[in-house]
Amino acid sequence: MTGNDLLATLSNTPIARQLGVPTVPALRRHRPGDPLLAGPVLVASAGTGRFATPVAAFVEEHGQPAVSEPAEETLHGVVVDLSGATTLADLAAAQQILTPAVRRLGPSGRLLLIGAEPAEAVASAGAEAAAVAQGLDGLVRSIGKELRAGATANLLVAAEATPPAALDSSLRFFLSARSAYVDGQVVHVGTPVGTPQEPAEVDDPRAEERPLAGRTAVVTGAARGIGAAVADTLARDGATIVAVDVPAAGEGLAATANRTGGTALQLDITADDAPERLLRHLAERHGGVDLVVHNAGITRDKLLANMTEDRWNAVLAVNLGAQLRINEALLAAGSPLHDAGRIVCVSSQSGIAGNRGQTNYAASKAGVIGMVRALAPRFAGRGATINAVAPGFIETEMTQTMPLGTREAGRRVNSLRQGGLPVDVAETIGWLGRAESGGLNGQVVRVCGQSMLGA
Repeated sequence: MTGNDLLATLSNTPIARQLGVPTVPALRRHRPGDPLLAGPVLVASAGTGRFATPVAAFVEEHGQPAVSEPAEETLHGVVVDLSGATTLADLAAAQQILTPAVRRLGPSGRLLLIGAEPAEAVASAGAEAAAVAQGLDGLVRSIGKELRAGATANLLVAAEATPPAALDSSLRFFLSARSAYVDGQVVHVGTPVGTPQEPAEVDDPRAEERPLAGRTAVVTGAARGIGAAVADTLARDGATIVAVDVPAAGEGLAATANRTGGTALQLDITADDAPERLLRHLAERHGGVDLVVHNAGITRDKLLANMTEDRWNAVLAVNLGAQLRINEALLAAGSPLHDAGRIVCVSSQSGIAGNRGQTNYAASKAGVIGMVRALAPRFAGRGATINAVAPGFIETEMTQTMPLGTREAGRRVNSLRQGGLPVDVAETIGWLGRAESGGLNGQVVRVCGQSMLGA
């Protein structure tokens, strides 16, 4: 269960079930050594899709049967290839597949749709095809709100030029326990950017558990909270960690570096020379960098009527200005960013939905999204990608100090009826940070349990 969530604990007791108290599902999260798939996966298609066969092969390669229709057994996952769906008849065929399939989907099951880009669909097959492609957006978000027992539903939108292999890292994420708190999301996959590292030998028993082996990862704001969890998770997955935070957080920063076997760099990222110092450190101490996680952030909450210039400027400087300056330095000629480099920026649900008393914070986090979308083509030109994660209500020390009513509201207004954990954000960053995730660029992935806010 999440944090100190008393309702989540009590809702799973026999007396709570007798009283009809809504159950807060226990989410299955990744543990090292667990198999990628926990049971059979239904793989089907409607229309002339091109991904069902490679997806079925992917499932079989990971030790589970890929079945073509629901049987009596419980399903771990359901994948329906709708990338070739162009007519309402194709959409009706999808319903015929999905209705019996969701009945067989087990606890913490995974449902994944694969669709086409609406703009490409209208260009090649007309308005009906574009309508069907866009219809998958509403379909998957509604399915996510209907599933129970910790099951999730997400949509991969594949461009026409996307090779099937470009979906592999997303299949690994969305079909696994790593995506426990990612629900109702639409993610676009295109032609991979950058040259992935050579894959590990197939007889390496740790290859699947160490997808970031050989990669150097910088995590800002790493002394505590989500940043510390990101550093821990990336280190678990094989990355060499460079933990960055302000000198005042030196004790926590050292603890993170020691725990992960990485190094600590005390740095105020808003300082004029911060980008130069950071990149020089990476070049001289590590020979370059593969993954930069812009996690550092602050809040200075006040209603706009009471907002001061200092509060406004401090939040914008840390949460957005520092990222802009460091990213420009990474894009400059001669920067230590390696080919297949990955930049992941931490935005927020507040930047999408807004939040009372957080005009400065919401503006900065919405700005992160705009920055990511604007810089994606430029990073692609460097053989790198830039994406963002937008956490919703995450159980941290900060949220534990909220008034009970505010905390409970944050936990319950999502499809999974609970708050997420810092590791949920970290797992999503780890997926975007893989060399094999080059087909993901300029994306914003919410880690919010399909929050009802801003949906």
